Amino acid sequence: MFKKILIANRGEIACRVAVTARRMAIKTVAVYSDADANAKHVSVCDEAVHIGGSAPKDSYLRWEKIIAAAHATGAQAIHPGYGFLSENEEFAQACADAGLVFIGPPASAIKAMGLKAESKRLMEKAGVPLVPGYHGSDQSPALLKQEADRIGYPVLIKASAGGGGKGMRAVEKTEDFDAALASCKREAITSFGDDAVLVEKYAQRPRHIEIQVFGDSLGNYVYLFERDCSVQRRHQKVLEEAPAPGMTEAMRQQMGEAAVAAARAVNYVGAGTVEFIVEQHLPEDATSEVTGERRAGPPQASSAPSGGSVVREATSVGAFYFMEMNTRLQVEHPVTEAITGVDLVEWQLRVASGEPLPLRQEQLRIDGHAIEARICAENPDNDFLPATGTLQVYQKPACSNFERANFSTTGVAVRVDDGVREGDTISPFYDSMVAKLIVHGQTREEALVRLDDALAQTRIVGLNTNVQFLRYVARSSSFAQANLDTALIQREGAVLFKQEPLGLAMAAAAAIAQALLSEKATEGADPFSLRDGWQSHGVTRRRFEFEFHGEPAHAELTYLHDGALRLEVGKLSGPLVFSSGEQGMAIEFAGQRLTAAVYRQGEGDHVFSARGATQITAIDLLAHAGESHAETGRLTAPMPGKLVSFAVKVGDRVQKGQTLAVMEAMKMEHTIAAPADGVVQEVLYAPGDQVTEGSELLKISV
Repeated sequence: MFKKILIANRGEIACRVAVTARRMAIKTVAVYSDADANAKHVSVCDEAVHIGGSAPKDSYLRWEKIIAAAHATGAQAIHPGYGFLSENEEFAQACADAGLVFIGPPASAIKAMGLKAESKRLMEKAGVPLVPGYHGSDQSPALLKQEADRIGYPVLIKASAGGGGKGMRAVEKTEDFDAALASCKREAITSFGDDAVLVEKYAQRPRHIEIQVFGDSLGNYVYLFERDCSVQRRHQKVLEEAPAPGMTEAMRQQMGEAAVAAARAVNYVGAGTVEFIVEQHLPEDATSEVTGERRAGPPQASSAPSGGSVVREATSVGAFYFMEMNTRLQVEHPVTEAITGVDLVEWQLRVASGEPLPLRQEQLRIDGHAIEARICAENPDNDFLPATGTLQVYQKPACSNFERANFSTTGVAVRVDDGVREGDTISPFYDSMVAKLIVHGQTREEALVRLDDALAQTRIVGLNTNVQFLRYVARSSSFAQANLDTALIQREGAVLFKQEPLGLAMAAAAAIAQALLSEKATEGADPFSLRDGWQSHGVTRRRFEFEFHGEPAHAELTYLHDGALRLEVGKLSGPLVFSSGEQGMAIEFAGQRLTAAVYRQGEGDHVFSARGATQITAIDLLAHAGESHAETGRLTAPMPGKLVSFAVKVGDRVQKGQTLAVMEAMKMEHTIAAPADGVVQEVLYAPGDQVTEGSELLKISV
């Protein structure tokens, strides 16, 4: 076994690998960029080496610096984690040439499976079923469009060297193909240095089910069952679970054996994931969301507990088609660990050191059900726009953390994997994921309850996150009933976006109660310091001005002579009663009861409760006196990032909704559209420029 390894990654996965290594008495070396000088992964490793600037191309993608760091520190092997260089065959080969063990598959296997077109040709030769598509080497736009027309729309354009949902575009009709191809190629060259693409039929209502495989250098292979990763946004996974709902033992074995066959075809060694697009059998009475056609069969009455689509029984899996193989450890590997009791990182280390697989196929069992939620810094209500900022509050639910010495992959109800701490900054240079929340139960229903409870106890202040959105997804009719497919989020949009769980009245009551508690904390023994509103004649009234979801609002609080408080918010009025306790602040108002925690950020109050979380802004009128909000005609950057291109020039007349520019942030492209009709007066930046959030990009006369 190795005595010391270098972890060529950052964040959560670097911390995760370090902990298993420590448990196995293996020393660890971290590498870090300028932006990560004080990062968590640096502190959890035994040593750390600085390797360059904040941008990945200046640090985490500089494999020559990483290899030099390994030699300088005496590391014997390099664990690549996921992302960055984890699927780079040149890096794997460079490690071997430098006398270092690459903790992953051989470079030949990465190369064979890394290019999607080549891997599909290999799978076709091996008899693995493929989705109809074009995987050829001729990359001329005219031919690609011709092939798309031949396959039939909708089609999916995918970067051949891609992964993680980047470099993918769905195209509904031939008129949109050219623009989608150009965008896909730009993102592919930025993310992977290769703009080759393939074109495939875009399946309707598909499920995304993947098989975890493992091979050793002695020719042994196993599959550790499946994960359902159908719930996605922008082709990136949001929720993952194991085992896949509706999976039969016969289908599990067929898919597992196909995945092992794929691994054998390239002499695979280590952890890998074979991803499949899976058709599904709809219930006989189901209405197809795609065609709107009613299938034959008697109707079944059902209700949707949270609105949205009609609840149906879970669909079962049907035919499956090879999509790609990820030649690394997956982000969602903890759900497999939860149901198998296997530490996959430990298996990686043992196999890389030359040991055989610890278990045979017949020794592997499924125990219960696990779900993983990816907590990301983003705004779901604004097209999942990435967010940056400081984690001013970062509170996790009661959980098992893999940093603990007694951490186990089995018997853990709630687990959090992260690479950040309260006070850390989420920068624009890397992926937007903040943490992974994993829950386990003996049944899927039990796991769902634990997931909702754990998300309710996750409190983040300082930047936008998708925590509340994840609760909506988990509660939606489709997810609750395991009616899964890759379009679930679009289908359930009515109950997922722009929701308000508390309402103005309770949000205002919580903010006012918190303000009163804060005032009381400043009182002294002097009766003149009391903040109870007492006066000898009449009653004291206080007016509170708020902004709630962009709309002005106000509340009036009356201090009664008996010490009671009366609150009016809009048309609601009544006594306001509150007290603080271990579980939070208990509030009663207008016939509603709520236990909440309130955190102030600037003028904004962030209210967290079991019912949900919301924000309300308390307006200090004196502080804002003289401010003008009448500025128009300015278009600003919605987040920090790089300007990829401008689609207009000075003098152009534009229409509302027209694309003006394309920005790149957190490895994703984002389109800036015109807010109204007008004429471009000035362009203030050039393609390639880095801009900060709020920077004015161009001016339009409206």
